[in-house]
This record gives sequence, structure tokens and C-alpha cells, in this order.
Amino acid sequence: MKIFITGGSGLLGQYLNIKLSKNHEILSQYNLNQGNCNQFNSIKCSVTDYGEIEKIFESFKPDIVLHTAAISNAERADKMAADEVYSINVTATKYLAEMCEKNKAKLIYTSTDLVYAGYRGSFLKEDARLIPVSLYAETKLMGEVKIRETFDNYLILRVALQYGFGLHHSRSHFQNVFDDLKQGKTVKLFSDQFRSALSIKESARMLSDLVTKEVKGETINFGGVERISRYDLGLYLCEISGTSKELVQPITMDEAKAVYQVADVSMNVDKLNLLGIKSKPVKDSLIELFE
Repeated sequence: MKIFITGGSGLLGQYLNIKLSKNHEILSQYNLNQGNCNQFNSIKCSVTDYGEIEKIFESFKPDIVLHTAAISNAERADKMAADEVYSINVTATKYLAEMCEKNKAKLIYTSTDLVYAGYRGSFLKEDARLIPVSLYAETKLMGEVKIRETFDNYLILRVALQYGFGLHHSRSHFQNVFDDLKQGKTVKLFSDQFRSALSIKESARMLSDLVTKEVKGETINFGGVERISRYDLGLYLCEISGTSKELVQPITMDEAKAVYQVADVSMNVDKLNLLGIKSKPVKDSLIELFE
């Protein structure tokens, strides 16, 4: 298939370039940072440059648009003007949906687990209550709404916390933690926030399987099968990497004075599993990262 990847130089995007290019013809979009896009068929432009996006649809004619480009975390969003975040996360998403409808392409959109209410229990299903508490999560949810209002040839993926090692300029919180552990520094990690954490490599593998599935008009929880805190993930990291567990200290969100206190957005991933797509256990994924 012909797959247009937005955010191709991002944390996940660079792994998607590698994985999807093996079996498909890709065009990877990047803007400020090139990452590994120069190793693949790629184009430099902003997702808000609608004239350029229209040209891409006309010339490349994608079968699937895999839309990962976004202001992708709460801290970054809070440092920007709200209308700029809205323009990238909502308006550009709506435009891509319209272009997909016009050109008979499927849109796969990466949303976030942080759209859920974090106080409604564990292993939340797709119909659980939605209360995004940050501008980032709110605009990702609004992106979902714009897609559903536009057409039905879509998959909306509520992506869990990603961990792993970024390529080139991209970095994850997990990577910063590992660097500190290697240097013998103490790290404090939330013990009272739970997610369905998923390695970046697993995400790319699972997405490469998902693009081949004949399914549309669905919102799907996209995460691992385990409910895990950042603290427990840190302990696993020490175990697999051979660093000292004594360096990992638990801290609560209150103690850390976290701005957005989301206690539990662990997700039920039965719908994903029923499509034949299942993640490896966290320990196995960590071993794979270090291999």
C-alpha cells in the first residue's frame, strides 16, 4: 500500500518509517527536525500547510494516512499559545480527514489514553468517561471528534504511554531516566499513576499489522496488556539493564506537585486483541529494547 506518515521524524514516526517501508511504499512528512526521514521517501512541510498537503494527496495518492504529527505532550502544549496548539492538533486533523474523504483514503489517527477520566477505575474500555485535564489531551480528543464528524473511513487509536529509546533528536522520559540511572543518579517516579505502557518498537510493529486489517469506523485502545506505574516500569528497567534498583524512588503525584494528576488510565485492550494484535509483556519488550 501507499502510506503517508505525518510526524515521520517523531518518537514513533521514525520507527514507523523503518517498519512500514519494508512492505509498503511510504511518504514520510517532517517539519523542524529531519530525524531518519532522509533515509526514506520524505517531504519537509508543516501539517498546517494545506496547499502542500493537497499536493501530496494529488501526487502520492495515499491509500492510508497515518497521522502521528501533533503537539504531543502536555508540558509542550502549555508553553505554546492555545490557538497554535488547536491549529496543529485539531484544525490540521480535520483537514486531513476531509482530504482522506475526498481521495478515498483511510485515516489512522493516534490519540492518547489521557482523554479518559483518570479516576474511574482500571482497564477502561473505549466507552469509558472522557475527561481530558490538559490542553494537550483536550485537543487530541477534539481531533477525534472532527474525524468522526467528517467520515467513517478511520481508525482512532488511544495510544498508551510510550517508552523506549528515541532515534536521532527524539527522546522519551524513559530514555532520560535510563541515562540518569547509568550515571548513578537517583530518579523519582510516580507510584500512583497507572498506564498500559507500550514500547515504541512494539507500537510500530503493532501499527504495521493494523494497517493491513479491513476495519474502519472504530475507536480502539492501543496499549499493552499490563497495568503498570512509572515506578514499577523503572524497577523493571533496572532489572533488565543491570542498573541499581536502589536508585529508583517512588513518589506520589501530590508529593511531586504534578500539574495534571491522572491516577489511572490503564486500558482494556480486548478490541485490539480481537483483531489479532497483542503486545509482548513489558519485561520481554524491555529485553528487546536492549538487544
